[in-house]
Amino acid sequence: MSLHEECGVFGVFSPRKTDVASLAYYGLYALQHRGQESCGIVVNDDGLFTSHKDLGLVGDVFSHRALTTLPYGTMAVGHVRYGTTGQTSRRNCQPIEVNHQKGCMALAHNGNLSNAFALRSALELSGAIFHTTSDTETIAYLVTKERLRTPSIEDALSRTMETLEGAYSLVLMSPQKLLCARDPHGFRPLCYGKTPDGVYVVASESCALTAVGAAFIRDVLPGEILVFTDGGVTSRREHCEKAPKRLCIFEYIYFARPDSVIDGVSVHQSRIRAGEILAETHPVAADLVIGAPDSGLDAALGYSRRAGIPYGIGLIKNKYIGRTFIAPEQDARVDAVRLKLSAVAPVLRGKRIVLVDDSIVRGNTMRRVVSLLRDAGAKEVHVRVSSPPFLFPCFYGTDIDSQDGLIACRHTVEETAALIGADSLGYLPLDALRELADCDGYCCACFSGNYPTTVPGEHEKNRFERKIHA
Repeated sequence: MSLHEECGVFGVFSPRKTDVASLAYYGLYALQHRGQESCGIVVNDDGLFTSHKDLGLVGDVFSHRALTTLPYGTMAVGHVRYGTTGQTSRRNCQPIEVNHQKGCMALAHNGNLSNAFALRSALELSGAIFHTTSDTETIAYLVTKERLRTPSIEDALSRTMETLEGAYSLVLMSPQKLLCARDPHGFRPLCYGKTPDGVYVVASESCALTAVGAAFIRDVLPGEILVFTDGGVTSRREHCEKAPKRLCIFEYIYFARPDSVIDGVSVHQSRIRAGEILAETHPVAADLVIGAPDSGLDAALGYSRRAGIPYGIGLIKNKYIGRTFIAPEQDARVDAVRLKLSAVAPVLRGKRIVLVDDSIVRGNTMRRVVSLLRDAGAKEVHVRVSSPPFLFPCFYGTDIDSQDGLIACRHTVEETAALIGADSLGYLPLDALRELADCDGYCCACFSGNYPTTVPGEHEKNRFERKIHA
């Protein structure tokens, strides 16, 4: 099964020429969990752009030699990609670079446009030629088009935002300015901070600010454009409050790192609360609570505290294996599970276990994990999930582009428990999600089917890969 986009973006603006590439490198390292297919950095040295991009993890793509090929500069844009639109190929690596009549531009995008197909089709019919199959190039083309008839890059971005629908957090670099923007719903997180020596940093998550020694200033508002220049930071808010806030609730459940704070809410505390709610709504007699590494650990701790059942380490994760949920192909996902986890038999043997994980999408991963626990001697395995059942496609950046393969669409809770080999199964109640975000302004369409935007008619991940025969 395949779907839309979850990525990480990073931007640097320095008042003086410095090693902005290294800052971007460390920032991307902190955001590696958001994308493991490819990564890239573009450096601005007095209007001259130099880039390095490739498939692979940050540490592999940016060797010491690769980093030294990037010059000192005053700005940089970085990106880690998990593609939800377009195949995994080098041509889809970001940031996207554009050279046009008024200069050059580099763009990094986290999110997924729900109207990407319509926008791109209209551009192609007008003669536009695309070199990638990612919806990020559509944004870049629209910004460039507007830049040719507006007085500034921020005006061009603002006018482009009038046509975009869906999720996007952007970092954009021109020869003189660094810009960032968040869609009016605020689907995807974006924040900025400042280092002690006056360098501004923009990132998908606050953990990346901490990684480069920047103090968190604030989250970028939904619909806001920030412009970084030698004169400071300017905020444009003409698109703010045009739409209700709809931050993706799955940022708290799974995507974000637990040490991040998103829109004023600690991801760690949110997951703790999810575990507490699970203990209240789905209690069970057990000897030990364990979490599925890594995103199930915090919720497991919350379950343990509320239920009064000891917390233990029953699964060990191979730290060199990527996150299975965002592996692009099914074969790769299954192989990754076999390599990723091992059970701690002395901890599990003869015990009634509560296993807490963040989600069940297809069921294949959970089936394998339950089997691991039973093979290690667990007497009972009770699965508790810190999200509701996935029932609907997501068009804003979660890897579910259709209902095909969603186990909860085809089976009851009891049937799912039997299929994954669990003694019992309990999901987080849908109405409990508001307690995780501490507000009503979140998107849970993949659980509820209530979409904040128009549902696109064409939404396959590889919709731009199709061959057209004359």
